[in-house]
Amino acid sequence: MEDIKQKLTALGFKGDIDDSNTTRDFYSHDASLFEMRPELVVFPKDSKDVQELVGLVAANKATIPELSLTARSAGTDMSGGAINDSIIVDFNKYFTTIEQVTPTVARTQPGVFYRDFEKETLKQNALMPTYPASRDLCTIGGMVNNNSGGEKSLEFGKTIDFVTELQVIFADGVERTVKALTKSELDAKMAQQDFEGQVYRELFQLVEQNYDTIKNARPKVSKNSTGYNLWDIWDRETQIFDLTKLIIGAQGTLGFTTDVTFRLVPARAHSGLLVLFLRDINELGSLINTVLEHKPATFESFDDATLWLSIKFMPYFLKMLGPKAFIKLLFGLIPDGLQLLHGIPKLILMVEFNGDTEEEVRNKIKALHTELKHLKARYEINGFEEDPTEGKSEKFWIMRRQSFQLLRKKVKDKHTAPFIDDLIVNPPYLPEFLPQIRAIIHKYKLFATIAGHMGDGNFHIIPLMKLEDPKERAKLLPAMKEVDELVLKYKGSLSGEHNDGLVRGPWLEQMYGPEVLGLFKQAKHIMDPQNIFNPHKKADADWDFSFSRVRDHF
Repeated sequence: MEDIKQKLTALGFKGDIDDSNTTRDFYSHDASLFEMRPELVVFPKDSKDVQELVGLVAANKATIPELSLTARSAGTDMSGGAINDSIIVDFNKYFTTIEQVTPTVARTQPGVFYRDFEKETLKQNALMPTYPASRDLCTIGGMVNNNSGGEKSLEFGKTIDFVTELQVIFADGVERTVKALTKSELDAKMAQQDFEGQVYRELFQLVEQNYDTIKNARPKVSKNSTGYNLWDIWDRETQIFDLTKLIIGAQGTLGFTTDVTFRLVPARAHSGLLVLFLRDINELGSLINTVLEHKPATFESFDDATLWLSIKFMPYFLKMLGPKAFIKLLFGLIPDGLQLLHGIPKLILMVEFNGDTEEEVRNKIKALHTELKHLKARYEINGFEEDPTEGKSEKFWIMRRQSFQLLRKKVKDKHTAPFIDDLIVNPPYLPEFLPQIRAIIHKYKLFATIAGHMGDGNFHIIPLMKLEDPKERAKLLPAMKEVDELVLKYKGSLSGEHNDGLVRGPWLEQMYGPEVLGLFKQAKHIMDPQNIFNPHKKADADWDFSFSRVRDHF
């Protein structure tokens, strides 16, 4: 790797180059259960740096086959998508400029934290609403490359629905603009006698010749982050070809994104929450249908294990929130603590409505509350006295959004093992599905929280395990197989938001079949013929390789 360092310097690479043991150790982990120690970590300062780096690796790949590049920003990826045993490219240090924000459009670099981006959009009374629960930790680059969704996906969809243009560095080391093209614009691209023209010609041929197979392969759920979005690239009816749809959610396996343009939506002035403490999940089927008929903006949930975890580690919130907000949280929990004396609910459900006026929101909440009176459960209508966007509901959002961080930081004798963490099935199946998931968790004696997006059936199950214990590690494969088979039995997807990476990539054939997996592999080869971008992830993943990288020390 010393030779690569010297060549980068000779090319005029302006960013930082680091192969110290401390840095390599730090970048050997993301938020997943895997470990891969890189040989080198680089911090490019601008697009020219990245182009030089990609071009150098492409030129040396034939003689140094193990060379590869993996993009990384905040390192919060839970599937192992942000680690590599060759070169890590950190975008979080220098690619941090928010270039434009208007009430309808924003342009930003990928290393920008979403929390900072949102502050700027809210100044324009606008929002890019597809942030995940890790909104305070994640960056724009991770959201795009994982095709993130979250609590507002029920109303707005996913990141793929809001990106209008990307700047992407292709496998030949050249940065290009990627956006939706008309058929005449596509024809002009395909006529080019360069690598970009070749990519467009071969991808168009791939999707056109396999059009029906690809369209039918789309998972029949409201959101999906598995595989490559081949079904969204080309539409015969509209005659639009949009390569952004393939790159979004590709986990940096097809090229490196250096700039993102989003469309924004107006931030709603008022919101309110209806909270339901559900003790009998047999009521869930009719409840879900009733709630969805009222078209809520958000329909979230977390389980009793998450509730107890929040109570047990309440001092964590003092450090996170500060004294004033923490005291407010404690007083807010008092009535709910009294409610718990009557029994612990199996699920806490949160139904949020948005509106342009407080009256509009209250009417929506009261209408649903009235219809659900027959259920023996307690409801709480969010107050508007202090903050119409949070109010009394803040305590529930804190528990929901911070559950994973509590698991990671506060349970000392076990470690988060996100290997069944992002499944999705359609809501009508949930009354049958959830008890069977609980049975699998019980069978393998896993301590796990269940939280997620009830409105679209997307759940995050985060077991705590001692992965350094061979007996615990031995549970991974059989438990994963049982969960995957159950999800597919109910026509679901193995990932709604968190993507494939090392953990779910090996199961794409199980989900899609060999023919569609073959099409995924062809798309990867067309855009990255030397496999220099983030190998061993998604359609290039293999379970033996992935399992051999499961962490055995913490």
